[in-house]
Amino acid sequence: MFDTLSCTNISAYRYTMHIVKLNATTSTNTYLKEYTRELDYKDDILVWAHAQVEGRGQRGAIWESEPGKNLTCSVFKRVEGYRADRTFYMTMAASLMVVETLEHFGVRQLTVKWPNDIMAGSRKICGILIEIVIRDGLYGVILGVGINVNQQAFERAPRATSVLLETGRVTDLSEVLDYFVKSFYKYAELVSRFDFTNLHQLYEKQLFRKGKVSTFELPGGKRITGIIRGVSKNGKLILQLEDELLKEFDLKEIKLLY
Repeated sequence: MFDTLSCTNISAYRYTMHIVKLNATTSTNTYLKEYTRELDYKDDILVWAHAQVEGRGQRGAIWESEPGKNLTCSVFKRVEGYRADRTFYMTMAASLMVVETLEHFGVRQLTVKWPNDIMAGSRKICGILIEIVIRDGLYGVILGVGINVNQQAFERAPRATSVLLETGRVTDLSEVLDYFVKSFYKYAELVSRFDFTNLHQLYEKQLFRKGKVSTFELPGGKRITGIIRGVSKNGKLILQLEDELLKEFDLKEIKLLY
């Protein structure tokens, strides 16, 4: 049984966000899906958990997070009428809002490892999981974010890092949340205005290993080399291969080795 710590509302730009704080939950994304299924909210909703015992990442990965050390939260936003073929722009916006938040707290060498892992140097500092909610068409989006803030040791993720490890300073989680919400609405505004060209350019500017020769693994285990040139409008990675041809890959077709 998980207890709600508190429910508050905060405002940023011209929006209001309903905040739910939990002692613990399995996954904030899972909790939020159930929460929004039972209550038809008009306002945006953010669920923040002190402890998340079954956090999830891309490709079914488990997210390691020490209770009370990191910001583990999910945001629900209604997007009725939004075209399904433009959903990757939400991924771009989510990545950029996290990068801006981490920059504010002194983290350097930030990049986005396609599609939405946030890197500090060659170490992962944040994972993002975006899930679409369908109700007679595209109804909403759930953005799950796990930012490593004050954790110092990672047993199952040896290539992970945190704000504390990068800056040497302990950071208040509430301050990180407040700034994240401000960044959320900054980039949500770009999405709502259909400012996709700007989003695309900002996202590609942050791409991890863009323009560098890198090694990739295909589903059967075969390895290839290529150069990341960008990302397509529908979120596929654009690689320049050895024959100089450009080819697009989706998430299940290729994995960057680094």
